[in-house]
Amino acid sequence: MIPRACLGSHVVGRYRVAIVGGGPSGFYAAEALLRSGQSVDVDMFERLPVPYGLVRFGVAPDHPKLKQVTRVFDRIAGMRGFRFFGAVEIGEGVSVTALRSCYHAVILATGAAVGRLMDVPGETLPGNHQAGDFVAWYNGHPDFRHLRFDLNAEQAVIIGHGNVALDVARILAKTPDELRHTDIAAHALEALAASRVREIYLVGRRGPDQTRFAAKELQEFAELADCDPVVEFGDCSELPSSSDPDGEAAAALAVLQEFSTRPVAKRRHCVFLFGLTPLGIEGDGRIRQMLFSQSHEGSGAVARTQVALDCGLVFSSIGRRAEPICGIPYDRARGVHANIGGRLGADGSVLSGLYVCGWGKRGPQGTIGTNRACSVETVANVLADLPQLDEPPRHPDRLFAATPIRRYVDYPAWERIDAEEVARGGANGKPREKLVAVEEMFTAAGGGVAC
Repeated sequence: MIPRACLGSHVVGRYRVAIVGGGPSGFYAAEALLRSGQSVDVDMFERLPVPYGLVRFGVAPDHPKLKQVTRVFDRIAGMRGFRFFGAVEIGEGVSVTALRSCYHAVILATGAAVGRLMDVPGETLPGNHQAGDFVAWYNGHPDFRHLRFDLNAEQAVIIGHGNVALDVARILAKTPDELRHTDIAAHALEALAASRVREIYLVGRRGPDQTRFAAKELQEFAELADCDPVVEFGDCSELPSSSDPDGEAAAALAVLQEFSTRPVAKRRHCVFLFGLTPLGIEGDGRIRQMLFSQSHEGSGAVARTQVALDCGLVFSSIGRRAEPICGIPYDRARGVHANIGGRLGADGSVLSGLYVCGWGKRGPQGTIGTNRACSVETVANVLADLPQLDEPPRHPDRLFAATPIRRYVDYPAWERIDAEEVARGGANGKPREKLVAVEEMFTAAGGGVAC
């Protein structure tokens, strides 16, 4: 049972909404609900003891300014009617059905946790990884802290031309001194300090005018201490002009063109390659090389040749999809929870009281700020529906009674974890030293709140 002392402003006569997921879209949905002028209380459920989602576990450690948005989330958490339940997993510990019995509406804000596969031979060889797993590892995600990456390999291939691929390449390319004063996880800094990776290939299917790189993040490769950016346009030497000359793709193309004329003198290289389609990964118990198909146009015909890149490490960064949830309609083609404007449903019909926002609604697109408009759209539909939704038969103070959940982390307990991390980081010249084990988090939280 949730202690009555923790019930806060959840009183009879007010609408109750549960948000599943403590990342940006979840916080923006909470803000929209609590600022709506309606009598709404919000409970946020996060399966880890700590909030912020991809801001904590996805934003690169050398991009601290992007993490300042957490101050906004903290202000939202301080609003009347908001409660946080960390270390409560919906689906395992508490079912969606149980939530529906206690809340007028449930909003899924669980993101896109599953990386898409390349679907090529050799993809199961040791040394092939999802880029998102590597990102979670160096950011100290508890589920990924025990992963091992063969950083003894001198060549690494990254498949994908988006900003996550840039993050992976940049972290591999940086020296220990460039990372030492960031909030990178201690285990990752130690492993990367011993890395022998010297050649990093960033490979994409399309041409250099069609990347999804942010020009600002691309430009950072010009400032690396021990790595030169190298651009090989291949058959794309006659570059087309962008259809959007003022857009991000055009700005990124300009940076790539500048990189193509730079001298190469540093020990490490990050090589940008275009027009290569993955064919397979080869090796004898471990990765030895990756094969690609490259098309060539000439004399009115298209010819294809095979290209092999020696490597011992591969990262796939070709997109993500939401993980299906039992009882929730799923759009397999798009990799999202099937929805109509944030209302969960399919084939023109919706599920009463169930909603989605964020990447699970629209796919892994946009920036952190993009989630605000996405969440506002979903919340507008929630608010329109609330007067017609049935009164839940149970109060949230009975939610945990028939579940294995015996403790959770509320927001004050999270703030104790935060203070401990900041103190540990200060001793090492870092903004924080992340706790990477759930039990360590509970210890710093003072044991959490008993149910």
